[in-house]
Amino acid sequence: MTHDTRLDVLARGWRGRLFAALVALIAGLPGVLTLPPLDRDEARFAQSTAQMLESGDFIDVQWQEQARGGEPIALHWLQAASVSMVSSVEARRIWAYRVPSLLGAMLAAAACAWGAAAFFGPGAGAIAGAILGSCLIVSIEAAIGKTDALLCGATTLALAALGRLYASAGAPPGEADPAGWRTRALFWLALALAVLDKGLAGPQTAALTGLALWAWDRRAPWARTLGWTWGLILVAALVGPWLAAITVRSDGQVWTAGLPTDLAGVGPGGRTPLGLHILTSPLLLFPFAALLPAGLVEAWKARAEPGPRFALCWLVPNWLLLEAEPTRLIHHALPLYGALAWLAAFALTRPLGRFTRLTGAVLSILAASVIAAALAVLARRFGDASSAAPTLLAMLLVLAAGACGALVIAPRRQLAALAAAGGLGIAAHGVVVTGMAPRLSPLWLTGDVVALLDRSGLNPQHGLTPGPVTVVGYAEPSLVFALGTETELGDADDAVQAVAEGRPTVIEQGSVAAFRRALAAGGLKASLMGGVSGLDYVTGRAAQLNIYRADSPPPESKRSDEKRP
Repeated sequence: MTHDTRLDVLARGWRGRLFAALVALIAGLPGVLTLPPLDRDEARFAQSTAQMLESGDFIDVQWQEQARGGEPIALHWLQAASVSMVSSVEARRIWAYRVPSLLGAMLAAAACAWGAAAFFGPGAGAIAGAILGSCLIVSIEAAIGKTDALLCGATTLALAALGRLYASAGAPPGEADPAGWRTRALFWLALALAVLDKGLAGPQTAALTGLALWAWDRRAPWARTLGWTWGLILVAALVGPWLAAITVRSDGQVWTAGLPTDLAGVGPGGRTPLGLHILTSPLLLFPFAALLPAGLVEAWKARAEPGPRFALCWLVPNWLLLEAEPTRLIHHALPLYGALAWLAAFALTRPLGRFTRLTGAVLSILAASVIAAALAVLARRFGDASSAAPTLLAMLLVLAAGACGALVIAPRRQLAALAAAGGLGIAAHGVVVTGMAPRLSPLWLTGDVVALLDRSGLNPQHGLTPGPVTVVGYAEPSLVFALGTETELGDADDAVQAVAEGRPTVIEQGSVAAFRRALAAGGLKASLMGGVSGLDYVTGRAAQLNIYRADSPPPESKRSDEKRP
């Protein structure tokens, strides 16, 4: 796609940013509304936020009785505001906890368009924002209530502001819009939001980008225009009160517990294969994988230009750092996909070589084939007859999106192919999250447990039986979120105590023998009301959860018996 002045006119000003944000909204909303609560991170975040609303304590993050004071707070505050405005804590509607993630994805797309427009023009900027907003990884993270989509939005906004400052500092007078105080303020505000959301991961990305630019240019006139004094004061004013409050609340213990790790953005996990982010990038940028080779090649050819140079400095050093980390998770690279979207949009403004176009086409078809095959495997293993039609439709849409994506790098009709690929990709994602995923019932153990408790009249939330439910052998946060904060995660003795008090219990199959022995030892009885089986996808192990009803007299009956002469 050569430079299109008509597109520039249509995307000028706020219109290009709004278009990108709407694309992200359309891509992410179906998953927000239809996916069940996901273990473990999303359900843990949602449950901690629910406890904030229940207790009225918006400083200390708690997971049941476990303090998580070192965890950055922004997502919890935003989730609490969202739930208060559109739902209630008693309703336990997970979609209300996902609204901040959806807004984070929309912010990322709009910021991507805003930053790219300073270098490549409004039309290419709008395309870059739409690519980011509709690519697979952003569409997925927009529908999950955890910190990553919000971090992507904050980091992309900070880098977009920095990019506009860089463009303004390096351009001759009259060739670039001057970056005023609003751009500087957005840079510092975005960094503060990133810190409150996920520690130093966002500032680290911005700092590495700035250092790479300074090393490449051997000068950094833009650095003198950042407003360091008032900017750092602004960040301290926004972040400092929470840090002070949580320090006082924990008597300073937070600084020796989880806070240093959380601020550094380091999470638990084992070592994953080197090159994970590179190998998965064609899948996560889908349906725009064809633009990966073209973007990198054309950016290197045009590295003397400020736009490609800035995107490369944003992408390369931070990508290498992620690959060097011992814990590699695919969503860790999410704040760098804005740079990939910039380069993809830039490639569309250049004449592409035959080898680059062929490589991109093959990559697009290969990525579509892998995703379609993965959907088929999921449906075969976890689906039933009702999942066959949506799975087939999703696979056809994925393959069609891959084919249109391969045509994006063709010499003609690139804009039409780009729109078709994006539309088909969004449609495929929508079919997966609304039609296919909810029918993979073995993956949604929590929903099946709650449904069985409801059918048996054993859900304490309905007031028909005493609570809380005691769960043994299965400790995924989604079950606590669904059944309430007081849900007891215990052992066989705790389950026997629950039976003695007339409360229902959920026992994983591996703990049933110990539960029965403890029941016999206590002279108590409980009836099996049914069970659900499936896969605990966090651990990768099969699980069988059995629901028991107490047959022993409840405490009230015992007390009335004791009062008889």
